[in-house]
Amino acid sequence: MVSMSRLNKALSIILILGLLATITAIIYLVVTSPAGERFTEFYIKGLKGKAGGYAGAIKAGEAASVILGIIYREHAEMNYSVEVVIGVAKNSEIRLISLNHEEKWEQLVSFIPQKVNDKQKVEFLLYENGQIDPCFWLHL
Repeated sequence: MVSMSRLNKALSIILILGLLATITAIIYLVVTSPAGERFTEFYIKGLKGKAGGYAGAIKAGEAASVILGIIYREHAEMNYSVEVVIGVAKNSEIRLISLNHEEKWEQLVSFIPQKVNDKQKVEFLLYENGQIDPCFWLHL
């Protein structure tokens, strides 16, 4: 009977220590983890600041503009660059947009097509920290 009592005490102590370790780990994770989701918004607006009203038919050599925006919500600093590609040719580039968590960047971006084809895309490619492949892309 005495050995069973000691075994119960030992198991109870191990159970209490395990419970305390679990509670400590949960508190640590809650306190040290950044709140909220991590994501980046990348968007295009027309000149009136709305999602629409983009330039329609554009002639070769004629400038067109849109408002391009990034809202960064990833809890650390990030450097971006943007390329504007028309068809298959790079048209312009915006280098080193540095953003911290919750920062917003918006800028009027102009582009000039050298050739015009029906249904030709104007693409906006967003690159993180000088990566080779874009992390996001938008098109008109």
